[in-house]
Amino acid sequence: MNEQELIAFESEIAELFNAGEIRAPVHLHGGNERQLIEIFKLIKPDDWIFSSHRSHYHALLKGIPPELVKAEILKGNSISLQFPQYRFHTSAIVGGIIPIALGVAMTGDTVWCFVGDMAANTGIFHECAKYADGHRLSIHFVIEDNDMSVDTPTRHVWGGQSVMIEYPFTEYYKYIRIYPHAGTGKWITEWK
Repeated sequence: MNEQELIAFESEIAELFNAGEIRAPVHLHGGNERQLIEIFKLIKPDDWIFSSHRSHYHALLKGIPPELVKAEILKGNSISLQFPQYRFHTSAIVGGIIPIALGVAMTGDTVWCFVGDMAANTGIFHECAKYADGHRLSIHFVIEDNDMSVDTPTRHVWGGQSVMIEYPFTEYYKYIRIYPHAGTGKWITEWK
């Protein structure tokens, strides 16, 4: 998918959410299309993808048909997309997907694990990254830094500093999100 197709997909999901068609939270991507397209050029079809609550773009760029992704979002699964046949899993628990991704990397498969800047500052991230580094596992951690932990600046959460440590197998990019943490910024008062 190209940048315009990704944006159009999320715009459609936002419209469906605002119209009351999705009876669950949605977490929309936006502002990071170019960075993700470049990263996904490195990802092979047999590689595993593990992602967070904000995963629509990851699923689409992995090659999961847009109609399947949309159907799951309409069912209320925006924050927990699961497509095992495409080697794609997500978790809305901050840092929750990281040890699962590590476990799959221990099998010898190549794994890409996408985390936000808050998750990259947690103990579970550093423990798993240190273990992966020490055992030379085929895992890549992609840190997507929008400088927000839900709706609080991440550096504020950690007392004004960032404690991110770079490992040789991390990809890092910074972006400014265009959607709020959840939803579209509009209160939905009637569901269809």
